[in-house]
Amino acid sequence: MADATYLDWPFFEARHRTLQREVEAFAAAELPSICDGAHDDVDAACRALVAALGRAGILRYCVPAAHGGAFDDLDVRALCLIRETLARHSGLADFAFAMQGLGSGAVSLFGAPALKEKYLPAVARGEKLAAFALSEENAGSDAAAMTTSWREVAGGYEISGEKTWISNGGIADFYTVFAKDRGGAASAFLIDAAARGFSVAERIDVIAPHPLARLNFDRCVAPPANRLGEPGQGFKIALSVLDIFRPTVGAAALGLARRALDEASRRAVSRPMFGATLADQPIAQAMLADTALDVDAAALLVYRAAWTKDVQKKRVTREAAMAKLFATEAAQRVIDGAVQLFGGLGVKKGVKVEELYREIRALRIYEGASEVQKIVIARQHLEGYRRS
Repeated sequence: MADATYLDWPFFEARHRTLQREVEAFAAAELPSICDGAHDDVDAACRALVAALGRAGILRYCVPAAHGGAFDDLDVRALCLIRETLARHSGLADFAFAMQGLGSGAVSLFGAPALKEKYLPAVARGEKLAAFALSEENAGSDAAAMTTSWREVAGGYEISGEKTWISNGGIADFYTVFAKDRGGAASAFLIDAAARGFSVAERIDVIAPHPLARLNFDRCVAPPANRLGEPGQGFKIALSVLDIFRPTVGAAALGLARRALDEASRRAVSRPMFGATLADQPIAQAMLADTALDVDAAALLVYRAAWTKDVQKKRVTREAAMAKLFATEAAQRVIDGAVQLFGGLGVKKGVKVEELYREIRALRIYEGASEVQKIVIARQHLEGYRRS
């Protein structure tokens, strides 16, 4: 059984512990029927997951209370606990939840009141699917290299260009889109999927089936009310959203790692080997010890970042980067070790550790690849020395 003693850590309040139990109960009862066969129609599965998460009240944690949310402000500890718990059961369920928060996060933080009221309650109810459109073919980790452009026109803002690797691409009802003006200043806009000039250029297949797409904006016009924040605030908006959601990527990786540790431990104690069990072999014990250490260290970093953001109300650029980097890299090690303990069975389609192996790989890339997190951490670390 997965270790839940971390819930006793002082990072959490009673409301967080109650929330985790509620999400666990939802996941155990609802996810098997939705996720079985999800790979046959991943779009339909994602829509069903969002609807179920909405009915269960879990999507309320993606938006502020003033617009149908659970807490007054976005609570990073709650988001992390939900993602960890869902990921332990289903990577696709975690994906569906995460995109609702990431895709609407800029609206929660920077949208005008009327825009918030138009979109956020529907996000919380699971009636509108959201997406976050920042990456481009040559502007992923280096977002400043984006070429998608915007200009002011009669009736709003005209956006032209392409975005790619966009999660929920092709099924989202609206997109938070980032574009530059002629002077190179980035701004953010909400684009409805039905907007004239918007189209899905390509659906992208990946190793763990999730709905991803390349998007085209051909002189697509966003009305004035759909601008997020002030012109030129695009990178500030993107970083503010990532400050909240980057630790949750670490939490998702943590959930995948916990499930891998659980699967590996069950396999070790039940697998006969050399007159004993796999768990009796010193080399297996060493692997499980390393795995348990990675899981706890990742959890500490993830929930430190979340607690710092929620309680101390500080920017957590450094803490979030550390949490995301360590948790995703550690989860890759943990899951690889679990596959190894399973032997040949570990690469058989339909076995949980094989699914986990496919799910973890993208987490080391999106919302800032591991190498970028190292740059962020180093810059944050050296900043104080350069000032002194």
